[in-house]
Amino acid sequence: MAQAKTQAERIAAKVRRKQRLVRVALGQEKADLVLRNAAYINVFTGEIDHGDIAVANGLVVGMDEHYEGETVVDVSGRIVAPGFIDAHIHLESSLVSPSSFARAVVPHGTTTVITDPHEIANVCGAGGIDYMLAATQGLPVDVHFMLPSCVPATPLEENGAPLSWRDINAYFDHPRVLGLAEMMNYPGVLMGDRQTIEKIVVSQAYHKKIDGHAPGLSGKALNAYMSAGVYSDHECDTFENALEKLRKGQFIMIREGTAAQNLDALMPLLTPRYAHRCMFATDDKHPGDLLHKGHIDDIVRQAIRRGADPILTIMVASHYAARYFLLNNKGAIAPGYLADFVILDDLQNVHVQMVFKRGQCVYSGGEVLLEEPAIDPDILAGVTDTVHMPPLTLAQLQLGSAPLIGLVPGQIVTENLGRADGVDVSQDIVKMTVCERHHATGHVASCYVKGYGLQRGAVATSVAHDSHNIIACGVTDGDIVTAVNHLRDIGGGMVVAEGGRIIAELPLPLAGLITDRPLAEVDATLEACKQAAVERGTAPGIDPFMTLSFASLPVIPTLRLTARGVIDVNTQTILD
Repeated sequence: MAQAKTQAERIAAKVRRKQRLVRVALGQEKADLVLRNAAYINVFTGEIDHGDIAVANGLVVGMDEHYEGETVVDVSGRIVAPGFIDAHIHLESSLVSPSSFARAVVPHGTTTVITDPHEIANVCGAGGIDYMLAATQGLPVDVHFMLPSCVPATPLEENGAPLSWRDINAYFDHPRVLGLAEMMNYPGVLMGDRQTIEKIVVSQAYHKKIDGHAPGLSGKALNAYMSAGVYSDHECDTFENALEKLRKGQFIMIREGTAAQNLDALMPLLTPRYAHRCMFATDDKHPGDLLHKGHIDDIVRQAIRRGADPILTIMVASHYAARYFLLNNKGAIAPGYLADFVILDDLQNVHVQMVFKRGQCVYSGGEVLLEEPAIDPDILAGVTDTVHMPPLTLAQLQLGSAPLIGLVPGQIVTENLGRADGVDVSQDIVKMTVCERHHATGHVASCYVKGYGLQRGAVATSVAHDSHNIIACGVTDGDIVTAVNHLRDIGGGMVVAEGGRIIAELPLPLAGLITDRPLAEVDATLEACKQAAVERGTAPGIDPFMTLSFASLPVIPTLRLTARGVIDVNTQTILD
């Protein structure tokens, strides 16, 4: 009886809230907020409408000629757009805590992100997911989750803790979990691997979305991948591949991040014929880009400069992403939708002047104020002290003839360049090494790489997708040893070494992936590390750490290096 009464009370409270919404919408009661004289983007008709936008209880209740409100903001001469949505990002790529990430993106109009915590999950297992859920609670940007599908990415990797369907099953009931994240192990899907297919089946049992990750997949292989239940892809780097996937029914996430920039190639999708099946994603975004370029607003600006229709572009940045993820009260300015607004100067510069989240102003040209989420100490302990490995020795780096991996400028795909017999900086050939760092196995593998540009010293990082073992690139074995062992001592991060000493470093004590230091401080330290790498010859136009971090991801063609050896991605075999 007491339980029934409690339920009745909850229903009564909701009824009262609904009744108030009706009264405010009818103009019988003051709204909480009114945006006066608004020129707002109507995502249903693709035009700009005018009126006062009234908000009550965090929801839009009307757009009409005149509403009264407790707070009135005159937005004459400006454009009101729905809050921007990042359809796919790994928050860990920002290198900072989720609260610092929120402080960075809210001023750029981002009100919702869909994150895949597989980076931290590859290090800490379910404990990494628990940390990200706790650290994103109550932020002024809504953080929704897609559960990691590939932990590890393939059986050929050595990560911190594997996740089976049983490990992720309980999370599907969480209100901020939207589905299964990028199914990177498309070879496993095509081979009918039981453990891979199990995760898809479980996600479908909860009627959740399943995101894809299949660069270059085409023809019958694409048919098979989609038949398994994969609904989207963010790995298209050519219009032709994107169009084939779109024609067969996939949604296309147009990615423009730090490591991979595909907007230019996919601009033909930003037309009325195709755009309704598209959304924007950053995938990975480093601190410098967030501070100096922006977030989704930067993609919008770039697209408009390249000739895309501004209103259509903003619809891709908001409405179409919300529709794909079934966020049915987001992505539009209309009665019953969340009052997530971005106030823009115009539709050419797309400069964000104000941001409202659920009708509350969270940014107006100053600091984004937020309360740090309270994280249980046990949860926090689960993402610290994560580097467990014996010291690297010179003997482990002995290498004769070995595979040569070719880096491709501006992309994360690589080329098979055959073999090399040793380091030759005159030919841009240096050594690359991966060391297992989770279970102290002592596993170390090396090969050669071309296109990195290093002329002296070594660069190393514990941010190495997706297993996040320590990866280093160096001209001499001694400098590789110095760099790797320093990361071991500080619990992970990024370093540059030369002559047996550390030249620059960025400690990342949380899972070896992120830090709780402020974003501006992290950016300055990271830039100093990058500059140290550039001074030692790394190729111009590349991010020396982001480029290195993807060199160990064995689900993106063609060759990758893991602690078990050089992987031929297409055949999922280890090369001699």
